[in-house]
Amino acid sequence: MSATNNNTTSTKSKRVILVTGGTGLVGHGIKQHVQSHPELYSQEDQWVYLSSKEANLLKKKETRAVFEKYRPTHVIHLAAMVGGLFSNMKRKLEFYEANSKINSNVLACCREFKVEKCVSCLSTCIFPDKIEYPLTEAKVHLGPPHPSNEGYAYAKRMLEVQSRLYHDQYGCNFVSVIPTNIFGPHDNFNVEDGHVLPGLMHKCYKAMKNNTDFVVWGSGKPLRQFIYSEDLGSLMVWVLDSYNELEPIILSVGEEDEISIADAAKLVVEGMGFKGNLVFDTSKADGQYKKTASNDKLKSLNPTFKFTPMKEAITKTVKWFVENYETARK
Repeated sequence: MSATNNNTTSTKSKRVILVTGGTGLVGHGIKQHVQSHPELYSQEDQWVYLSSKEANLLKKKETRAVFEKYRPTHVIHLAAMVGGLFSNMKRKLEFYEANSKINSNVLACCREFKVEKCVSCLSTCIFPDKIEYPLTEAKVHLGPPHPSNEGYAYAKRMLEVQSRLYHDQYGCNFVSVIPTNIFGPHDNFNVEDGHVLPGLMHKCYKAMKNNTDFVVWGSGKPLRQFIYSEDLGSLMVWVLDSYNELEPIILSVGEEDEISIADAAKLVVEGMGFKGNLVFDTSKADGQYKKTASNDKLKSLNPTFKFTPMKEAITKTVKWFVENYETARK
């Protein structure tokens, strides 16, 4: 069943696309894609990359004020309270409550201001912990998520539910996407609160500067699929223009591109030019062992899309981080 959509991708009327969380990792990926391919998009379109400095989306009044200011015709909803494994384990309630409020405020304003389409960003952590792999779009609600990040996971899972309910009750064209582990320039490189790859990059950088071992928390055995932020930015815009199903769509590299944390760390070492020892601290928790996701649906609908090779993407991200170390989020 498809969500209602009165506009086709060939419509030439001016669009105002509001990107919540627009100054973060994925927002920068979208911006880079749009600016690099001006021939693909109308020059009449207005892209608004919203920062938390302009509006606190936890507050309904501020959320409504920013919708009143820009009057968006389309929304890409990226804004969220995010963190790495250990942050999620320590602050489950905060992650659940904050993200639930943000999502409710944004979707309510999308309906109130008659937004033509809203694309919301979920996460593979919404999938059940005990599930047969690979993950597919039909398996989202077949069991509870992994307990390590259940606060964030349930809030994101309910965003998918909210989107469907808005369609059922009001006919809103609210769709959602499920990206795998995202990384790239403008990421949060905080060692404790950042995600795995940017955290590894910062640790490796410090180890190189301080002439110490590069210590990775955990065994390095867990498997992950990583997606480069600029690839995801391109796919997010494709979804905005071309995908209108109520069922979410997984945005991911293929199952064959899944790699271990250990192998990812080795690519970071190579990209950073680190010559010291790589050590795994097995006293630290590994988290969920695997989250293997199928991108069959994406390949069937967008068969020509090419992902940036992992080694190239890590090298680009490391280069950006080193060049922007003083100002990067860390």
